[in-house]
Amino acid sequence: MKKLFALIAVILTFLFISGCTLISDVGNILTSFKGLNSADLLSESLSPDETYSLAGANGEGFSIFFIDVGQADSAVVMCDGESMLVDGGNRTDSSRVVSVLRKLGISHIKAVVCSHAHEDHVGGLAGPLSVFAVDSVFAPKEKADTKAYMNFIKAVEKKNITIQNPSFGEKMYVGSALVTFITPAEFKQTGNINLNNTSLVIKIEYGDTSLLLTGDAEKEIEDAIIETGVDLSANLLKVAHHGSENSTSYRFLREVMPEYAIISVGKDNSYGHPSEAVLSRLSDADSVVMRTDLLGDIAVTSDGNKLSVSDY
Repeated sequence: MKKLFALIAVILTFLFISGCTLISDVGNILTSFKGLNSADLLSESLSPDETYSLAGANGEGFSIFFIDVGQADSAVVMCDGESMLVDGGNRTDSSRVVSVLRKLGISHIKAVVCSHAHEDHVGGLAGPLSVFAVDSVFAPKEKADTKAYMNFIKAVEKKNITIQNPSFGEKMYVGSALVTFITPAEFKQTGNINLNNTSLVIKIEYGDTSLLLTGDAEKEIEDAIIETGVDLSANLLKVAHHGSENSTSYRFLREVMPEYAIISVGKDNSYGHPSEAVLSRLSDADSVVMRTDLLGDIAVTSDGNKLSVSDY
């Protein structure tokens, strides 16, 4: 890696001496090396001014785009011209989510999913709900008495949409991708409700590839899902709760065995996420870890046989 940076320095020095370097030239050179710290798995990045051309956004194919919303969660699934938005980050992330959806060429959202009522998941959904045409909205029954959640409810009501509380095993299609909600209906909490464990856990299947989106589900709900006997194997895992130690147990990972693990997490966050314990578990599972705090937006594309990953 030191040799790589030395090579970059030599190239830049030569160009400056030759008097032919523009700012755009420097940007292009640096961009070509971006992502090499992730085992060279990442493709060349787009500049912020360009639109994103991904399979499934406006035609055939499948992609999922994990939006960098800091210490929060937001992802958009695109398949065969249809889309599903899962979470929207915090309230302050709403405009960024809208901007990314526009760059992806999305004007219509088939389904908006609020994984659970915490602000870092529901807070940014009011913007997309207000801007785009939306067919349906899914959320857990458990609500939150917060401004962020109330804004979400108001935005849904303005669309004249009734929020659906999906049951275990309920299925829908986004394009040709099969979406299954797998949070057990029989899982009951006593005392104070932990909203993390109300998270809608979603399995998405496209061809022979599959992905698991887990919201902020903690070990208790992971165990409850395992007890249902549902097939949890997946090529990609969206790691729960930003890599919190209370999630992504060894037992759960043995069921999933993901090739890739995406962690949506903020830089230098006060929670210490992702925890070293979770990173160690993922390493033991031989999962390639991709983090938004290190890579920014992350796009995953499937051809039905394998996944391809790139950063933006």
